[in-house]
Amino acid sequence: MIVAVVVVLAILLVIGLTVLGASVRVLREYERGVVFRLGRVMDLRGPGLILLVPTIDRMVRVSLRTVTLTVPPQEIITRDNIPVRVTAVTYYRVVDPNKSVNAVENFHNATLQIAQTTLRSTLGGVDLDHLLSERETLNESLQKVIDAQTEPWGIKVTTVEIKDVEIPERMQHAIARQAEAERERRAKIINAEGEAQAATRLADAADIIGRNPTTLQLRYLQTLREIGATQNSTVVFPMPIDLVKPVLEAMRTSQASGETSGEASPPQLSAQENGALESGETRALSPGSEAAQDARASAPDPAYLDKLD
Repeated sequence: MIVAVVVVLAILLVIGLTVLGASVRVLREYERGVVFRLGRVMDLRGPGLILLVPTIDRMVRVSLRTVTLTVPPQEIITRDNIPVRVTAVTYYRVVDPNKSVNAVENFHNATLQIAQTTLRSTLGGVDLDHLLSERETLNESLQKVIDAQTEPWGIKVTTVEIKDVEIPERMQHAIARQAEAERERRAKIINAEGEAQAATRLADAADIIGRNPTTLQLRYLQTLREIGATQNSTVVFPMPIDLVKPVLEAMRTSQASGETSGEASPPQLSAQENGALESGETRALSPGSEAAQDARASAPDPAYLDKLD
């Protein structure tokens, strides 16, 4: 009899402990309990010690902490028909535990699928340049779209970040060439602007030098000094235009005066006035004429002829 009583007490003790374990719950500070009593939702429970009616109440734990949701890499074709591979991350948290349990079957998977589809649809409508340079704007747009779709589920999407954008290798080479061409264009523009500013300064310097001729001479002497300091084998001697200009003007003046004077050329002397002999004509030379003197000067000495004989 005593043994039977002990067995019954032991069974009752086990049943009591089982019932107590089934009716007592402890929720942490970041947890909330959604209690269903005979299928109906009761008031939100937690945190702390929660007592439930065994076999009647059922509780679902919901965490209120922010969850990091990694979006798998998505193959996207941008608006300018360039294939890219985009990886993103989404941060969300539960703001209404009742809706997160009753409005959707699995809010984590649902949020993941919404993030994937929104990422493909949003990024597929932008150009590659916009995708690479305007990430902050795209992140804000993705966050607003995903949050608007998860709000009925009691889910608040706080942040969406595009982690990485993988571009095909051939497109990387094309982008590198484009960047190089852009840098060359900027260099040419800067060089042209420098030439324009230098030309303006030179024009101002020419105006200042033109007001005082002495300035030009000083500049000329300074140039000679710079040439002498370089010690080059080839020396370029600059000639100021002011020194050559008077000579050129004098030459032009003399040529113009010769053309406009109209002076006739000296008259040609006839053959008789000039002392020339016509064909078949002979003339005796007078002793005092210049021709006779030239003939005597060229005639050989008689004494020299005697010696030869």
